[in-house]
Amino acid sequence: MTDEPARTKKPSAGSSQAAHTYAATRSVARKLALQALYRWQLNDGPWQDLVQEFGEAEDMPRADREYFRELVEGVWGAREALDTRLAEMMDRTPEQLDPVEHAALLIGLYELTSRPEVPYRVSINEAVGLTKRFGGTDGHKFVNAVLDRAARSLRPHEH
Repeated sequence: MTDEPARTKKPSAGSSQAAHTYAATRSVARKLALQALYRWQLNDGPWQDLVQEFGEAEDMPRADREYFRELVEGVWGAREALDTRLAEMMDRTPEQLDPVEHAALLIGLYELTSRPEVPYRVSINEAVGLTKRFGGTDGHKFVNAVLDRAARSLRPHEH
């Protein structure tokens, strides 16, 4: 899976190794955000607690810590709006979703709505990959279908 090109404050885009490292740190940040949002669904609390708790995670040194924080804070703050959008694109309510699928959809939809520099395919691929890794047997198919529908609506110029 690839990620968006490096920005000026990140490693130079001229180096494929630097771009790969940047993409990898974003992937780890998404994985930790998925785990934090999963925990949040089971035990509600402030986003700051999630950032602090997962800031000590074993994988955090390999993650883009700033992006992890932005994902957790952004999803936490926009949860109602994100769930409203999700409900319009699904045949069930967000409350009926498996927590892993729900967290992956929240992250993917947050990126589609709030991170225009992240290509829609990256958002979808990352969410599908996380769902394959942590979710139920065919949950990734559902996540793919919902986020593809969202991308067609939110980013028609990229399709």
